[in-house]
Amino acid sequence: MISASLLVALAVDRLVGEVPQYHPLVGFGRVANSVEARARASMRASGDASFSDPVIAARRQRWLGLICWTVLVIPPTCLLWALLAMFGGTTAALLSIAVLYFCIGWRSLAEHANAIAAPLVSGNLQRARQQLSRIVSRDTADLDAQSVAKATVESVLENGSDAVLAPIFWFVVAGAPGVLCYRLSNTLDAMWGYRNARFLHFGRTAARMDDLLNWVPARFCALSYAAVGQWRAALRCWRTQAALCDSPNAGPVMSCGAGALGVVLGGAARYENVEHWRPVLGEGHAAQPEDIGRALRLLRRAIGVWIVVIVFCEWLL
Repeated sequence: MISASLLVALAVDRLVGEVPQYHPLVGFGRVANSVEARARASMRASGDASFSDPVIAARRQRWLGLICWTVLVIPPTCLLWALLAMFGGTTAALLSIAVLYFCIGWRSLAEHANAIAAPLVSGNLQRARQQLSRIVSRDTADLDAQSVAKATVESVLENGSDAVLAPIFWFVVAGAPGVLCYRLSNTLDAMWGYRNARFLHFGRTAARMDDLLNWVPARFCALSYAAVGQWRAALRCWRTQAALCDSPNAGPVMSCGAGALGVVLGGAARYENVEHWRPVLGEGHAAQPEDIGRALRLLRRAIGVWIVVIVFCEWLL
């Protein structure tokens, strides 16, 4: 039953894509912004002299972040679990398919990547930069064609794990409540998991929970990238380069994905007009526009491997 629901949800995603309006995750993001704003307002309203102490202020922000994460993630997950238990049968199966459909972004990722690749290949660098700015947080205004291609390949590899394979993993492991819990947590990490003055302490819970929930699926993702790409190079890059990354999960995914494609990723990138140096990952040639399509095909083959394994395991059991 799990494999049937998974196949239906993936088929709907490929046929329909992301709904243009009223996507539940967009609505959730608005609610999260409101909850954050109210939490910060309440902290300012109840402020006292202790807030001049940075240690106490940081501790209170961490507690607020924990409370906000809990309020936003746990009740919807429990509510979905209760609804599935209440309905059961066909209704529960259809609800599970709908939840998984809204929690994966396979076609959306491909559409965004192709929207960058097309103008890049035709020489419209300005258009490619604009499209790239829709899916990455780095500054894109001054990127050259090779940097745009590199950033897009990186986004495909990383979001292939976060937005496609990890939701599939949690759906198989814990059903619709599991995938909903993961996706809400992942969304909060995307919103709050920054190491800047605003979110360094407040977003710590969101970042840590996303690291925890992604730890196993990220490594399965990396392994599947290696299995459908340049196997030896991918595993070599994983072994020697993954630990260089700050993120415990992006390291295996990005290094193994780059090695599987035979491209070099990482290097300098600007965020909010500040240049950051990221470890160089992979081996081979510098990423080119045509590597965007290769990255999408790598992800497609990895998804195929997951489907085959899931169907086989379900049949075996």
